[in-house]
Order: sequence, then structure tokens, then C-alpha cells
Amino acid sequence: MLAKLSSRPVVRRCAFTGVVGLALLAAGLPAAAADGARADLSRFYRQKVAWSKCDMDAPKDMQCGKVTVPLDYAEPSAGTIDLAMARYRATGKKRGSVLLNFGGPGGAGVSELAAGGDEFMSLTNGYDVVSFDPRGVGRSSPVSCGDGSDDSDETSESSDEDAGTSDPQAVLRQLRTAAAQCAENSGPVLRHIGTVDASRDLDVMRQAVGDKKLNYLGFSYGTRLGAVYAAQFPKKVGRLVLDGVDTLTEPMAEQGIAGAEGQQTALEDFVNWCVKDIACPFGQDARDAREQVVRLVQSLDEDPVPTDFGEGFTGQDLVGAIGQALYSKDMWPSLERALASLVEDGDTRGVMAFATGGVAYPLRATGGVGLPHRATTGDGLVDADDVPLDNLSAALMAINCADDPDRPGADRITKDLGRLREQYEQASPVFGRYRLTEVLMCYGRPKGTDYIRDEVRDVHGPKMLLVGTRGDPATPYRWTTETAKRLGSSAVVLDNKGEGHTGYASSKCVHNKVDRFLLYGSLPPTGSSCGPEDDDT
Repeated sequence: MLAKLSSRPVVRRCAFTGVVGLALLAAGLPAAAADGARADLSRFYRQKVAWSKCDMDAPKDMQCGKVTVPLDYAEPSAGTIDLAMARYRATGKKRGSVLLNFGGPGGAGVSELAAGGDEFMSLTNGYDVVSFDPRGVGRSSPVSCGDGSDDSDETSESSDEDAGTSDPQAVLRQLRTAAAQCAENSGPVLRHIGTVDASRDLDVMRQAVGDKKLNYLGFSYGTRLGAVYAAQFPKKVGRLVLDGVDTLTEPMAEQGIAGAEGQQTALEDFVNWCVKDIACPFGQDARDAREQVVRLVQSLDEDPVPTDFGEGFTGQDLVGAIGQALYSKDMWPSLERALASLVEDGDTRGVMAFATGGVAYPLRATGGVGLPHRATTGDGLVDADDVPLDNLSAALMAINCADDPDRPGADRITKDLGRLREQYEQASPVFGRYRLTEVLMCYGRPKGTDYIRDEVRDVHGPKMLLVGTRGDPATPYRWTTETAKRLGSSAVVLDNKGEGHTGYASSKCVHNKVDRFLLYGSLPPTGSSCGPEDDDT
């Protein structure tokens, strides 16, 4: 069975659960070239960020601003979009700015910096610490598939019925229907939402904050963005760190299987930890506990629990929430309590708090209270309270599709669906069904760019630091070594032998080595490692 494919945005529905994030079938996404037409971009490169007090819930010492970028770099006169930015000012001797991307794709950097900025205060000894909402994300012309108010009863009932069938044609009908609703609720930014364009935005931001070189710390998807930038602008690279390294080459079907395997391993680690606690809702036998998790997911898919949001909380919603909680061991106690509330009392509030979607730096659960009509603040940015509920998942799918050149047609999907279902369920009886949607989510869209797969290689620039974590459930360690080999001699690998998604937040050793490189240019030798326990070395 595939996950339910619905265009109704629900905050608890995460990446790959369905087609909440399947954006723009009709309008399509062009395969953007790396350089595009060399149009006159001078007016964009002349701007400076005007920092001021934030008009949102944020720490008093955080400032906000924006930059304006062309909607289409090949035709800069065709329209512009504004990108939200935020910073903490340097407290020590300033050497410039360091830009952060927390991942996703689709993660809003401004709200994440407001929530978790304390993690990066050590970097203010030499930098303004800056983050941003990429195009199509957060307050920067956010994409959406709508609030579901235009779903007819007939369409909803059909989707519910088709989601449980093995008929590939029914699945394709769901994809078309949901994608059409996404097209109705998204603007022209969707045609230009890929990482190639976001990388060019990054260079405009570099100039706008007054830096000759880009200093950058990217997590998860942010490593893809950083690698693309290094390939597009090798002479503009300063000190660049990629933590939780994304693949540049694997097709989306293979990425989905790798993700399912990684999350299944992390789930089993969590269960082994949980059963040692008398409060574990699945008892004290690990094997039986794993089977109970599978049965719980199945029962919720068959009989969803009512919620305050109208749509029931399904097994696939639970899978998405568990997947988010597994990114960090620090969240395991909260996950245990949330699952106990669900199992014992039918209370979904705890698990729903984890359900943000995407693959990002493990700071917190985010999500705005959105409406299909998105008001702006008067400066081209969307009000923080009007960011659509489904923006993260909508942006995630749109960006991944824009970055991927593979487009299996209806015949290929029809032929391969049964085999793929078996492969995904073998990879994970819990996450397989959830992840399988990944291979289908770009169906019907124009081919994405082949620039990343073909051209992001052999980067001739300054040394950059790549951090890979052995027990990362989202970005396997082998992606770090494969990407490093692909980038060439400029890539230096730090082997973090710990657990969890990314290393900067979970390992003092990684944190210190990254800070030393960014602040002082002290790069660890290739082959350096950090142990499984936090270490100050």
C-alpha cells in the first residue's frame, strides 16, 4: 500500500507522506542551467541589507532584513522576489558573516535562527551569524498546495479508497489531482525554486552583507546548496562547512530506500533503548515492541484518530512524526512520552509536535499558522503568521523535483510499482510505505536540472570541511565520502562516529572543530574523527 495521497495540508503530515507537497504539475519546472543567460544583474549586487528590529517573535538581539533577487536569473526584468534574512551581530572582532542553512529542503532559516540561535553564539566571536528563508520557503514567496477547502467529498473519498489499492492507475490519478491543486495555490516562484537558483541567491546575499567570500555552514540539504555554490562560484568560496552530507548523484528512488533503511535502524535503536524503561508503552521485549509499532501504524491507517485539525491522525502521520524524533537521541525521552500518550490515551498532541516534515538540523519543530491567501508586510515578505501550514513539505517536494532529472513515465511506474513496494517494505516495514512516495512525487513534471548530477564535481577552490556521522538516519555516512570524492581535493572529511542527524549539535568534538575552522581557518587533517561520545578535543 502507498501512503495516502492528499492535497489537504496538515501540520502533522511530513515529507513524503503524500502529495501535500507535490507542487506545480501544470506549470512545470524548467531544467535551469548553471549560468543561464548572463543578463545584467548589477542592481541586485549593489544592494545592502538594511537590518532592523524583527517584526516577529524573536530574541531582542536578533535583527531582520531582506534582499531582493530576480525571479528568473535569465530574465531579471521579468519580476523579483524578496528573501527574508536574520542575524545575530558579531561580538568579537568581525571578519564578516557566516550564512547558515538548516536543511529541508524547505526549512525556514529565520524562524530556526530565532529558536536555536544559542547553538551558534560561539561563532559571533568573529562573525555576524546570518540565516535566511530560501525562495519559496517561509516568508520568501512561500509555495503551498492550499488548505484543502476546495476538496470535494467525491475527490476525498476517491483518494482515500485509491490510496489503499495496488492499482497503479489509481495512484497516478491521485498524483494528477493533488498536483493540480498544488498548481492552483502556488505562484511563479515554483518555476524557479531549485537549488541552482537558490545558489545564485546565496551569492547575492554574500554581496549584500558586504563579504568578498562566502563563509557558510550548511546542514543536510544545506550541504547540497553549499556544494552547488562551490561549483558555480569557486572563486567566491571562503570557509565552507557541510554537515550531514547529501548525495549529489543518487536517483530519488535509491535515496528513498537509503532513507527508509537509515530510519529503520534508528527506530530499532530507539526501541532497544525504550524497552529498558518500565514506562515504555511497548513493554520490555524488543522484538515484540518492534512488532507493536508496525501494528500501531497499521491500525491508525485503518482507523485514524480524530484531531482538532479536522482530518484524522493516520499511521503515516505517525511514521512522519517518529522519523523526525529519531534525528536526535535528545528527543527520545519526549518521543517515548508522546507514544505512551497516544497508545494509552489516544492523545495525538505529543506526536504531532514532532511532525514538521523535511530533513533538517535538529533544533525544534516549526510551522506557521497559514492561510491560502498570504498577506505581505508591505516590504514583499509574507507575514510570519500567514506562512502556509504545508509550506515545508510543498517546498521540499518542489525543490527535490527541480533538482532531479529522472522522470519515470506512467508505463514505467505501472511496471515497477509492485517491485518497488516490495523493496521499500523490505528496507523498512515502518518507513517503507511512507518513503515510497518519493519515487512518485515528480511524476508528470518536466525534467529537472541535470547540472547537479553532471557538473558539481572536481571543484577547484579553497578547502572545505565535510562532516559525516556514522549513525545518521537521514544522510548515510557513505554519502559524505562519495560527495568528498566527487568534489575532489578541496574536500576534507571529518568522521563523526556518533549517532543522530548531523554532528554539530550532538558532538562537542564536531562543534569545536567546525568552529575552529570557521573562526580561525584551522582545518582538521583528512581522516580526522570524533568519537561516539562528546569530546572536547
